[in-house]
Amino acid sequence: METLKGKIAVVTGGNSGIGYATAKELKQQGATVIITGRRKAAIETAAAELGVTGLVADQGNLKDIESLANNVKATFGTVDILFINAGVLGGAAIEQATEEVFDQVIDVNFKGAYFTLSRFIPILKEGASVIFLSSNTASMSVANSSIYSSSKAALNAVMKIAAIELAPRRIRVNAISPGPIETEILHKQGYDEAQLKGVKSWIVDRVPLKHMGKADDIGKMVVQLSGEAASFVTGAELVMDGGMSL
Repeated sequence: METLKGKIAVVTGGNSGIGYATAKELKQQGATVIITGRRKAAIETAAAELGVTGLVADQGNLKDIESLANNVKATFGTVDILFINAGVLGGAAIEQATEEVFDQVIDVNFKGAYFTLSRFIPILKEGASVIFLSSNTASMSVANSSIYSSSKAALNAVMKIAAIELAPRRIRVNAISPGPIETEILHKQGYDEAQLKGVKSWIVDRVPLKHMGKADDIGKMVVQLSGEAASFVTGAELVMDGGMSL
């Protein structure tokens, strides 16, 4: 059953991982989907595989965000679902932190996400659904994660305020906070197979359900939050981490 038939959905950072899986779920539910990303080749490949529209835009660049909103408005008019997913990892002990890493993480994860919402508000349809991708680290205190965790905690604060500001238009704003999700990002950290196995084992040991989540788990929750079943849900942070933050 296509629960989102006729809806226009935008997924930032949609060329891989959680964004890709979510775009696939949204399309399967009948939505017209637009994905964005920084790398032209990656976006074009993902868009062709998914059968969706791909637009190049860097969430860390305000001009790109504004151009994206203008392009979507010109082509599609209004937006029913906005999944602000694009993000980067980065961090260090506070004592060793660099301005470069701080700016990179905050520019994409917080500033970029903030202005994506800001610039899309005028074209959000009445009754639209906005979903931020946050993280369970926003409410956990883990060494060497202060920059990343702060970016996500700030996002959660904005989510709640946006839910109040946009309620008169019946626009719902929520956040999903995943824990460990099995995506290719782990494979990009330079681990060999033995190291990767060790990292995954270390992670799973800290998850009560004893497994990592899958990208399409998040995609399915985005679909749920975008449909009628969640019409009374706004200002909520849904933690999806297998109990890790407990």
